[in-house]
Amino acid sequence: MTTITAGYDAGGAHLKVARAENGRITAAAEFPCPLWNGIESLDAALDLADEITRGAHHHAVTMTGELCELFPSRHDGVVRITRHFADRLGDSTRFYCGLKGFGDTAAALADTTSVGSANFLATAQVIARTRAKALLIDMGSTTTDIVACDRPQGLTDAERLQTGELVYTGFTRTPVPSVTTRGVLAGQWQTLARDVFATMADVRRLLGELPDDIAADTASDGRGASIEESLTRLARGFGRDAEMRHLATWKNTAAHIRDAQLRSIYDGAIQVLSRPGLDVDCVVTAGIGAPIAAAIANRLGLPSMTFGALVPADDACRLAVTRYAPAAAVALLNARG
Repeated sequence: MTTITAGYDAGGAHLKVARAENGRITAAAEFPCPLWNGIESLDAALDLADEITRGAHHHAVTMTGELCELFPSRHDGVVRITRHFADRLGDSTRFYCGLKGFGDTAAALADTTSVGSANFLATAQVIARTRAKALLIDMGSTTTDIVACDRPQGLTDAERLQTGELVYTGFTRTPVPSVTTRGVLAGQWQTLARDVFATMADVRRLLGELPDDIAADTASDGRGASIEESLTRLARGFGRDAEMRHLATWKNTAAHIRDAQLRSIYDGAIQVLSRPGLDVDCVVTAGIGAPIAAAIANRLGLPSMTFGALVPADDACRLAVTRYAPAAAVALLNARG
């Protein structure tokens, strides 16, 4: 008999899902879930995810969406998301409570602190089964997790922002002026307008580093996702209008911004690795920014491998498993019992 477990990672902008059949991931995907538009966004995402989760005997949920501005507090966010999943998926739903493992709806509602933003720990626990000395670097669309898999230090976002294990910068959604407040353009430094004109999706698009199969988030100005439109947004943050004939110059500007982001992630990794007694011999990369994580590993002088290559998964979905690691992780952890 094939036992099917569906894993869910509910974020504020996307729902990631994975399907495990007898402890092996056979599918994984991401669906838009803009929670700021209302909790109904979760229903729409779950409808789309049905192609992967259909027929599941067990449902395992982790989340970061409680941080969404829709909710007045993190506690309220966990409560509402938990209840929504329970109502939608039924009694077979279990919620990931970090070091406490999985709990039913009542357990999750009684300990919202353990449930909220614990998805990084699920990924780390799966990795630690086979790579006890691994450092996880998971770069998503909004944040980057840096975790010594056998010795995580912080458990809450507040703690992890202090320890370097959470760097609030991501592959696509991060506004440019939160990465750097000054840039280089045509041989001169200048201060940037500290407003959300361009995001890192625009920067990576100009550099040719945004894969076509990664769904770009809605542009900050509500317009399109062409190179020309990305250039317009980036130039606006420099107080300028853009012309495509100067694209080569702007690419140098974009490269500086990208490298500033890399330095912030590297600094977080160095802070984590500086902990006394920590023994790390490799990096496991995850998230849509896994190639960036691999570049950080190289800078650290450590070998790297993707999460999708490490866990039991069908070859056809290993890239998706790497990108949506926490969803795959809770599916595997729950399937194992």
